[in-house]
Amino acid sequence: MTHPAPPRGFGEFYRGCAISERKLLHFLSYPYIKMAKSLSDILKNSALDLTPYQDLYKWFHAHPELSCQELKTSEKITEHLSQLNAYEIHTKIGGYGLVGVLQNGYGKTILLRADMDALPVKELTGLPYASTVTMQDTNGMDRPVMHACGHDMHVTCLLAAAETLAKARDSWSGTLIVLFQPDEERGGGAQAMVDDGLYSKIPIPDIVLGQHVMRLRAGSVGLRPSTIMAAADSMRVTVFGRGGHGSLPHQTVDPALLAAHIVVRLQSIVSREIDPSDLGVVTVGSLQAGQTENIIADRAEIGLDFRTVKLETREKIISAIRRIVEAECMASGSPKPPIFTPTRRFPPTFNDGDVTTKLATSFGDHFEDFDGDTPRTNVSEDFSTLATCKDLPSCFWFIGGIDPELWDKAQRGESSGEEIAGNHSALFAPVIQPTMKAGVDALCIAALTFLRE
Repeated sequence: MTHPAPPRGFGEFYRGCAISERKLLHFLSYPYIKMAKSLSDILKNSALDLTPYQDLYKWFHAHPELSCQELKTSEKITEHLSQLNAYEIHTKIGGYGLVGVLQNGYGKTILLRADMDALPVKELTGLPYASTVTMQDTNGMDRPVMHACGHDMHVTCLLAAAETLAKARDSWSGTLIVLFQPDEERGGGAQAMVDDGLYSKIPIPDIVLGQHVMRLRAGSVGLRPSTIMAAADSMRVTVFGRGGHGSLPHQTVDPALLAAHIVVRLQSIVSREIDPSDLGVVTVGSLQAGQTENIIADRAEIGLDFRTVKLETREKIISAIRRIVEAECMASGSPKPPIFTPTRRFPPTFNDGDVTTKLATSFGDHFEDFDGDTPRTNVSEDFSTLATCKDLPSCFWFIGGIDPELWDKAQRGESSGEEIAGNHSALFAPVIQPTMKAGVDALCIAALTFLRE
């Protein structure tokens, strides 16, 4: 096509700037490239054969690694990115975190993120590529390990998107960052990468984007403005008793009974102290006291998890937990005050309004099954730390992973929805297609939305 001449004085202005003739020509020609194709057309013209990525996904699924131990996973990702010959690769950021940077002229800098750690869960899916891996956790205990949250799908989709966008780089301009984050399950990986100088090693992005496979119909994409995922806190509460023989309870202070009273009272926080129109969840996930039947222990440990959206609600729940635990310890005659030990914290995941509006338009144009007002979930993520640490806009969306036939049967009432396993279940196994294609397309469409502005 023939390009119209630039305005008078345009060349003189740029000759005074630090810009090469090649980059100037790229800049001048870019608007015409932009008008030539829709985002869907770009993906169609740059589409990959996803068969090798399906095999790669099976490898990741069969070789899961616990948080902070993602060595083989990071090595596999690095090997694959290196073969693309397009990305500047930075490894060992905040542990086993790694980043690929593709600089492609002038424009926005867009970061796409995937998490890569697995969970201490014994897989029961029966898949031919099911995990049989065991690893030692941070306490030195042997644990079965499984990708029960879909991080293997996240990694695979981002690698495929990285190749697709590199292949299509004549259709966009700017800088693309693909980031693979460790330790999401414990809530420390994003902060660890930031603390390890992430943004001194790579360009600071204009927008941070990410996605998560969820218990939704495979091929679907869900997005919403404002808060899409709740904040989550976890803590370990240690309460003390006075141990002794099980036959002589009057000579002891029984921490098991004390802990039981605490567990029951904690259930009243949300039902009686939190506004019913607000989000609040308090869960006792573990209770440990003693080692055998006929000995009264000298302490008990309670593992707590609570979810909120509003900061004031979080503070109210923390205050109520302390009040109840301390009061029950006093009522039981505990010889020592309780100890409260925070174990992890996830911020709320908040979607920037302007970014979300633009993505909703792009997703709506590309996907047949798109929900621009998907329900907020109580599940939590540390994704937003990558943005809030620099006050950057961000957006996070969901892709479905449930076999469409199974999902549709449940929606029609022909089968029980209870048989559809969700995240963190030993039976969770996203159907590979169309989950993968939707995930790859979503990442590419999201990046191109801003790299072609």
